Amino acid sequence: MSSLSANCTVTLSQAALLPQPPVALTTPAQAPLVNTKPPRAIVTAAEPAVQATLLDRDHSILAFNERVFHWAGRADVPLLERMRFLTIVSSNLDEFFEVRAAPHLAAARSGENRGPYTLASFEALAAQAHHLVERQYALYNDELVPALQAHGIRIVSHGQRTAAQRRWVQEYFRHEVRPLLIPVGLDPAHPFPQVANKSLNFIVRLKGGDAFGRENEIAIVKIPRVLPRLIRMPASVAPKGAHCVSLSSVVRAHLQDLFPEREVTEFSQFRVTRHSDLAVDEEDVRNLRTALRQGLQQRHYGEAVRIEVSAGCSQFLSNFLLAQFNLPSAALYRVHGPVNLVRLGQLIDLAGDPALLFAPTAPCWPQQMQPGASIMAQLRKGDVLIHQPFESFDGVLAFLREAVNDPHVLAIKQTIYRTGADAQLLDLLREAVRRGKEVMAVVELKARFDEEANINWAEALESVGAQVVYGVLGLKTHAKMLLVTRREGRHLRRYGHLSTGNYNPRTARLYTDLSYLTADEETTAEMDHVFNHLASQNRLPRMRRLLVAPFHLHRRTLEKIEQVGLAAAQGQDARIVAKMNSLTDDALVRALLLAGQRGARIDLIVRGACILPAQVPGVSDNIRVRSIIGRFLEHSRVFYYRAGEQEELYLSSADWMNRNMLRRVEIAWPVTDPQLRQRIVDECLVAYLHDDRDAWILQPDGTYACPSHEGAGTGAQDALMNRYAVIRSRT
Repeated sequence: MSSLSANCTVTLSQAALLPQPPVALTTPAQAPLVNTKPPRAIVTAAEPAVQATLLDRDHSILAFNERVFHWAGRADVPLLERMRFLTIVSSNLDEFFEVRAAPHLAAARSGENRGPYTLASFEALAAQAHHLVERQYALYNDELVPALQAHGIRIVSHGQRTAAQRRWVQEYFRHEVRPLLIPVGLDPAHPFPQVANKSLNFIVRLKGGDAFGRENEIAIVKIPRVLPRLIRMPASVAPKGAHCVSLSSVVRAHLQDLFPEREVTEFSQFRVTRHSDLAVDEEDVRNLRTALRQGLQQRHYGEAVRIEVSAGCSQFLSNFLLAQFNLPSAALYRVHGPVNLVRLGQLIDLAGDPALLFAPTAPCWPQQMQPGASIMAQLRKGDVLIHQPFESFDGVLAFLREAVNDPHVLAIKQTIYRTGADAQLLDLLREAVRRGKEVMAVVELKARFDEEANINWAEALESVGAQVVYGVLGLKTHAKMLLVTRREGRHLRRYGHLSTGNYNPRTARLYTDLSYLTADEETTAEMDHVFNHLASQNRLPRMRRLLVAPFHLHRRTLEKIEQVGLAAAQGQDARIVAKMNSLTDDALVRALLLAGQRGARIDLIVRGACILPAQVPGVSDNIRVRSIIGRFLEHSRVFYYRAGEQEELYLSSADWMNRNMLRRVEIAWPVTDPQLRQRIVDECLVAYLHDDRDAWILQPDGTYACPSHEGAGTGAQDALMNRYAVIRSRT
């Protein structure tokens, strides 16, 4: 923490000149913090912004995955971590097709323009995706596989197996795989079977007649998901290193066994990706939880949007699949390897070689929290900030655990969006109910791909008597809040936790997020208003601290951007630095462009999709956009505004996306403590603006410039790890 007096205020433009924290971030002193060149033009308040063509959101999402893919290709990244980044790209692409591809595909099929969705948009995105997938498999085959083999880690194909290994694989197939397979020969009585989303399957072409003398030449073999996709061979047949076989290779080697007395002439793995965004008409259901559970059963069988096949798949079989799923040829992806690279993540665990992974890091106990002391007593003295994953999420769990065990705590209220499989939070809330406390949980059932887990959470909490609500009809509750009410003498006092991230202990070790603990009366009272609104849907009273979507977060954010722009037009100090995951809201983008044209200096740290065209002459000269890709997933949302003498710093659960602003319940809250504000500025803004190793810079043509000091220079995440490692050593 910077050595600042309790009453000082700090401007970001001065931050590089401030006293350094006890443990320096080792950012280069000469690195530019702000745009130093004078603004190209000053626009008066009455002048409209220069019209700009915004970048395409879906192309920007794919460009983000290009940046993640870059980490898989970096020689300075440990080998198994490179494999992990490769699987992350595949997982991200799966979600892209599941959520974003359907409207483009519909326009391509109909030949009609549907807003931004056209045949041309489909073809352009398909070309970009094909190019990325081709480079994924080229990297896997040409670099990662040989490098893994050099370390004794091999996925042994059928042709490479010794006689002993083939016998072992044959026995494995007979005892573990064959009993679960049901090959289906297609004919009018046996139509094409339902193939689940992202499941592994084989299509087989046969020669000769079936038991009835009929020549039904196509058969489908569905591979059950319960089977592991990689199997490590025992030391008896593979004594050196970690030697594995893929399930697809096991099945492929024994396809003929599934069709005795017939000849397998052609075959291919295939995998279908389906549109998987659940659509439930909330106005027309009596019980949202029941409707979602029913919808989950159908998710695996939505509209097909992509087919992946082996590179050697014949034209006959690929055309058959395209016709079966009514897809254009551009939706077919031929791959030189397993059709699901995501499942290769199992290899990381099977290999079990710590030398090929990132050096382990242990988060330190939150530096503001005194171990063993009452957290609520500390909050009565001042607010507490936890910077995850450098500081431990255990501090949040300790706060909740203290509330559960404190007999003076009367009520606990919490939002639940993505909690993962970890049961600690669930167990604590159930224990709170058992101890007679009022427990209210706002469970967001519509958290994409976490619906089933959240339904189970809701049912588990209801079963012990907790009050469970599902938020506001038609909106997702994305705000992250935990509120504790405690009796202290003759009065009730509230203690609150606000966060930019989820209540998920696992992702808290992998995502950068900020947790904010406070006993501020005004802030916690407004948190209580939000909880009451979520339960009763009564109108919110006037809020002085929290900005709440969908009511006024969008409008107030636009106002703050405009204030900075007007200050710039009047020649005052004007500065915006915003860190977020995505920037795709048109109104906010155009407000930023106008503020920049008025002379405000704007730096945006946007990890993923960004539709704002940066550094375009005459349009966005004063706006820079950078994306940081690193060991941890950048997830914190931090917003700094400087308009003349007025300076504000907000944290938020919301990205600057239309859905966050208008179709979700979100919150943003101000940080008023000067020392905590400076700490956030140092660690979440200055460090990232000084990153000259992992930062990608958005160019005027919409592309991102690769980091210029790959493997060298200073990365913000490493600098923060170094800082907190020293803090940990001191404690």
